[in-house]
Amino acid sequence: MLDSLIMTAGPDEFKMITVTVDGGLLRQSPAARGRRPSRLPEGRVEDAAVTTRRLPRWNELSPLLRLRRPDLNPTGRRLDRALCIEDLRAIARRRTPRAVFDYVDGGADGEVSLRRARDLFASLELQPGVLHDVSAPDLRTPVLGRTNSLPFAFAPTGFTRMMQHEGEVAVARVAARNGIGYALSTMGTSTIETVAAAAPEGRLWFQLYVWKDRAASVDLLARARQAGYQAVVLTVDSAVTGLRRRDLRNGFAMPPALTARTVLDGALHPHWWVNLLTTEPLQFASLRRWDRPLAELGNLLFDPSVTLDDLAWLRSAWDGPLVVKGIQTVRDAQRVLSVGADAVVLSNHGGRQLDLAPTPLRLLPEVRDAVGDGPEIWVDTGILTGSDIVAAHALGANLALVGRAYLYGLMAGGERGVERAVQILRAEVTRTMQLMGVSRISDLTPDHVRLP
Repeated sequence: MLDSLIMTAGPDEFKMITVTVDGGLLRQSPAARGRRPSRLPEGRVEDAAVTTRRLPRWNELSPLLRLRRPDLNPTGRRLDRALCIEDLRAIARRRTPRAVFDYVDGGADGEVSLRRARDLFASLELQPGVLHDVSAPDLRTPVLGRTNSLPFAFAPTGFTRMMQHEGEVAVARVAARNGIGYALSTMGTSTIETVAAAAPEGRLWFQLYVWKDRAASVDLLARARQAGYQAVVLTVDSAVTGLRRRDLRNGFAMPPALTARTVLDGALHPHWWVNLLTTEPLQFASLRRWDRPLAELGNLLFDPSVTLDDLAWLRSAWDGPLVVKGIQTVRDAQRVLSVGADAVVLSNHGGRQLDLAPTPLRLLPEVRDAVGDGPEIWVDTGILTGSDIVAAHALGANLALVGRAYLYGLMAGGERGVERAVQILRAEVTRTMQLMGVSRISDLTPDHVRLP
């Protein structure tokens, strides 16, 4: 038996006549009698029901309409479509020259460490609880004696104005508006003083390498203290520069060199090049101008002879909070804490230094067990979602540092893109906590996460 429909129209209504094919004959309903019946091959007509149709009234349609005022700004429209950090990454890839995008996106050697970090976050299991009041999640997190409004902060990144011309100033402003910390890199493209002036109410930290020229390090510390920076983040995993194959293959340089390849790439990314060429020249704001390969810059900055004694020296030279970044073993965490570090960052430099290095998230529970609840432990590498941040806190972190996540936003839309990255991460953290039955960051425990 096969049902079919025939529509007929009157002056002010539609009628739908249901017909049934049975044994090959088509029969109309009583309402349709008097009309010439349609006939199917070898068919006969049976009775059918009639459905009355009418045109909807405006007062019935209007509640269904969800019209929004269009955003006339193309950047706003573009960012509104980004629902996750991966969406911002896709936009950044389209709008940024390949060499610049790959500098942010890539890692060292075969990029195994970077993949392992992401794979671990993707394969862990969150353990939710139910029947808890999660109507008002509290995302505040104590960090270095003050309150961070969110459970993450902005990691230091070099060459930031190369990603997008607003650079470190845009990042610092977003961090200040959202009540989170931001670490300005020694290899930044805006000066210590410029960033401080752009975010006078911000919570600023200064990232430092111990240079071969110790006097230059002391000078940077004095400038940071004078400008109001509240902590120093010492990076210790860069005795030499890691080999980043993408950068070598792309001929990445700072500032970018005009070659046949970059000119062709410029035709595909005109906005980026116009912004580069019509704003202040790119340079390492805390260093002298450097126009040779980046690997040679590393040889100037990074000192392979640095030892624990140099950390003790820095502790005596800086009287504020001291954070040591780049810890990759339990033993090293204990060593740096023993000479006065206030916090350690479990980090393999975003997978950009030693490939095959330990995955920071996997190391986190071991370090927490070894050092106890007192010292602060921060973690980075591979953090791109709110659930990553929640998992890090559950496993013992006091703070998660994000780097690529906000850089994708910067490349996608400048300061507005960085703000969009924060909005996405905040919403994801909030939703994840509510679905897990947790109302405060401090209530997260290792029982909430199962590592593979």
